[in-house]
Amino acid sequence: MTSFVRTKTNTFYNWAQTFHSVPTDWYYPESVADVQEIITQSRNQKRTIRVVGAGHSFTPLVATSDCLVSLDRLTGIVSLDDKNETVTVLAGTKLFDLSERLAVHGFSLENLGDINVQSVAGAIATGTHGTGITFGSISTQVESLTIVKADGSLSSLHRRTNKDAFYGAIVSLGTLGIVVSVTLRVVKRPIYHYESAKVQFADLQRELFQWVEEHQHFEFFLFPHSDTVHVKTMDPSDHGPEDITKHKTTSLVVENYLLQCVSSVCKTFPKSSKFFSRLSSIAVSETSLHAPSDELFSTPRNVRFVEMEYAVPLEKLPQILAHIRTALHTSNYHVHFPIEVRTVKADQLWLSPSYERPSAYIAFHMYSGTKYRPYFKAMETIMDTFEGRPHWGKLHTKSTEQLSVLYPRFQDFLHLREQFDPDQMFLNSYLRELFYR
Repeated sequence: MTSFVRTKTNTFYNWAQTFHSVPTDWYYPESVADVQEIITQSRNQKRTIRVVGAGHSFTPLVATSDCLVSLDRLTGIVSLDDKNETVTVLAGTKLFDLSERLAVHGFSLENLGDINVQSVAGAIATGTHGTGITFGSISTQVESLTIVKADGSLSSLHRRTNKDAFYGAIVSLGTLGIVVSVTLRVVKRPIYHYESAKVQFADLQRELFQWVEEHQHFEFFLFPHSDTVHVKTMDPSDHGPEDITKHKTTSLVVENYLLQCVSSVCKTFPKSSKFFSRLSSIAVSETSLHAPSDELFSTPRNVRFVEMEYAVPLEKLPQILAHIRTALHTSNYHVHFPIEVRTVKADQLWLSPSYERPSAYIAFHMYSGTKYRPYFKAMETIMDTFEGRPHWGKLHTKSTEQLSVLYPRFQDFLHLREQFDPDQMFLNSYLRELFYR
């Protein structure tokens, strides 16, 4: 074992500080052999293990009072296959670090979310996604992965040769074992034309599906208590890249420092939320620029918030937006964060919220420390009406019975999980309740 810490005072907090736990032992493996040794030792001592990447899940997926394994030292590119356009990477590598390393070789990931600090394994295991109806989540970019199972053995699953187990194991919440390496598809690093614009909600409703189809990457933000919508698009461009330092600086200031000030005021004076939401919608800048895709996908997020996100059938999105706006206009929810909407291609991954249906992902945010539950409950009720599936890393209240209905391969996943981990070594109390209530 290369690095091992034993302490009863080293408390783990996730990024949003929605939960904390005090692991008995922390492990920091630096090799696959280290991971195998940790698992073998834990199995012999009948202990449980949870694995943390970057701690960016809002749900207590990695909370444990037993063994916590950090992948922060299991990082880096193992190989880059220029011909087949794939990269094999160690599981703890952060997405931003992978993007920077790929860029040096003229490649990038085909899609990313608006936050890129997650570990590769964590992003895949929870179904993290970007936007664009011709793109799946980051999980769908996986060609193969290697897992250390509960008996310490290695299991390599490939898209083409292990289809059932592969489709079940990708979005697995870290419950099958410890993922140690992943092979991902990459693309030649494209230049995108990025546009940011303000439109009216009525225009959005009328043109929605046309915009979804026309733009390679399309997302929008609804401002509570406002008819203004912030629309962002990105499309391939032959234009040369521009210096976007000013754009990044402006985004950093507006989306972090100013948002922090506004959020603090709204927390102290909740009734001011409506005013600041409307003011924010007016302040949206209209921007047009050209830059490499990896420089545009993600932006820093320093303001702490809590989040709930659901994937709903894309064709139902206009109805759902109307329900959301009605609920916001008729109820007194003190919310100033915009509602983010993105689109994701249908896939075959068993626990993916986009399983076998093109999806719109609707994300609801509230500033940390504010009373978010009434608002989230109301929005979740709307999501339930339209068969919404929760993002596994975001807050939700779904039971095992509800999940079994929402995910057609849910029971198949449970059978696969039992094959990989018959003694439930990789479960914590939250996951046991989620899967075996």
